Amino acid sequence: MKRVLLILATIALILPPAVLVAQQSPTTPEVKKTAKADEAAKPSGDGAGQAMKDSWITTKTKRAAVVMLRGKVSSTEERTAAEEITRGISGVAYVSNALQIVPDEQRKAVDAKDDGIETAIRERLLKDTQLKDAAIKVRSDNSVVTLRGKIQDPKAKSHASDVVRGIPGVRAVRNELAL
Repeated sequence: MKRVLLILATIALILPPAVLVAQQSPTTPEVKKTAKADEAAKPSGDGAGQAMKDSWITTKTKRAAVVMLRGKVSSTEERTAAEEITRGISGVAYVSNALQIVPDEQRKAVDAKDDGIETAIRERLLKDTQLKDAAIKVRSDNSVVTLRGKIQDPKAKSHASDVVRGIPGVRAVRNELAL
């Protein structure tokens, strides 16, 4: 519990690129990489101009409005704490909590199963004539699969969900593909 709260507190300090929480489960190396990228994106204090500062603030504001929490936590308490911490961050308008509860003693097995599901889905998408050229990102958290990316055809979006549901071990599909 302390480990998760420490990670979440770190995220709270660097969150304004809210995509960090939206796209990744919070792990320390990923947080550090994102923090460095965020620092590089900040306008310098050398008088670079008000326009740069305004656009940077606008970008941060747009990104901070909605936060999607994905990944695995060990308990209901950790899931609730993550959501509460995120809601308390300035600029967060809405939190969508898709964290999956996986007890620590089951984590290795669940992670291995998720890796296998992701691999099977990627292989199936590459073999599908309608989806092989689509840039679909696949993530599995405790057998709940999230599809992200852009796709050209509304029928292909629906078809992607159908393909993923056919993979053994998939409990649910979150289709976040944009047209």
